[in-house]
Amino acid sequence: MKKYLILAIVIISTLLGCENDDFCVDPVTPNLVIRFYDNNDPTVLKRVRKLYVWVNELDTIYENVASDSIAIPLNPLEDFTILHLSADDIQDDITINYNKKEVFVGRSCGYKYNFENIGLTEINNNWILDTEITNETVENETEHIKILH
Repeated sequence: MKKYLILAIVIISTLLGCENDDFCVDPVTPNLVIRFYDNNDPTVLKRVRKLYVWVNELDTIYENVASDSIAIPLNPLEDFTILHLSADDIQDDITINYNKKEVFVGRSCGYKYNFENIGLTEINNNWILDTEITNETVENETEHIKILH
């Protein structure tokens, strides 16, 4: 009888000690979303032809695409990201400055970064005619920067 009682306690404690598997379903660090607009009518989206986008010292993010919006990962190890944009073989460089904020998502996901106080500096203005920050905080993937061309 004592043997069965010990076996029952071991089985019950094993079952109570099990945890549900956690899966990370929450989004990871959000990307910065840039949308391109017509300089003559800033309310109308305008596709960029032959768009190449790369981040300083990283591989190309977009290569020879035609699009009116892009999503760019920001560097959580720095307070800036240097972005190179080329359209029809004309290149512009933009430095995006920000403050990073580490956010605990959950046990299964760990941490992610949000970015605050987005600012733009060092714009060449070769094909980019104007820029506007529409949302200074990158917490989700909605429009953050408007580029007029």
